[in-house]
Amino acid sequence: MSTHINAKEGAVAKNILLPGDPLRAKFIAENFLENPVLYNEVRGMFGYTGTYKGVPVSVQGTGMGQPSLSIYVTELFKDYGVENAIRVGTCGAVTEDTELRDTIIVNSACSDSSLLNQRFGGLHFAPTADFKLVKTADSIAEKMGIRYTVGSVASSDFFYDINENWKKWAVYGVKGIEMESAELFTLAAQYKRHAMAIMTVSDHILKGGATTAEERQTTFTNMMKLALDTIVEINK
Repeated sequence: MSTHINAKEGAVAKNILLPGDPLRAKFIAENFLENPVLYNEVRGMFGYTGTYKGVPVSVQGTGMGQPSLSIYVTELFKDYGVENAIRVGTCGAVTEDTELRDTIIVNSACSDSSLLNQRFGGLHFAPTADFKLVKTADSIAEKMGIRYTVGSVASSDFFYDINENWKKWAVYGVKGIEMESAELFTLAAQYKRHAMAIMTVSDHILKGGATTAEERQTTFTNMMKLALDTIVEINK
């Protein structure tokens, strides 16, 4: 048991999905996992463990932003032995080649967060997803026949970006703006674990258009299925 997760030893699987929204965690558990058991509800941040196609899988909400994710993922890696972690979240797209509700398989994450500065000072760490996870997800997404792309995102501490930094990220090919992936990849590097992120485009910053809060919680099932099938494949 840790400070923010009150699961008993062995209650969390080595494979985990990490939505920011705890209600998305609840939706995934109730609609995709077999025999899901609630192991955490501290601060309303739901965590469940069940099985998917016979493979033990957990799903844990992490909250919004890198500081919040950092708390939960640190405890999951350090106290519960999680080995494979996939963030399933939303992003705002900033490139012409993406559309609303597209899936983005994230292979790296830029960031403006001071968390990186506090760790590395003047050095510039490159938060990168696990290659095997990305390669596996790419293969499965192609077979699913969904609209998807593979690329980088920017994990920003700003949701309401008054400086419009998204325009700078877009020049360098960043596909979307979100708030958590860079810290997940950094923690995975620190703890020698495997992590990646799969995003659904929930709004398009460049072209305009957005989805509803309910859609974001319950209808972005392509990325959920893709993440779960990726876990099954790497556990064969």
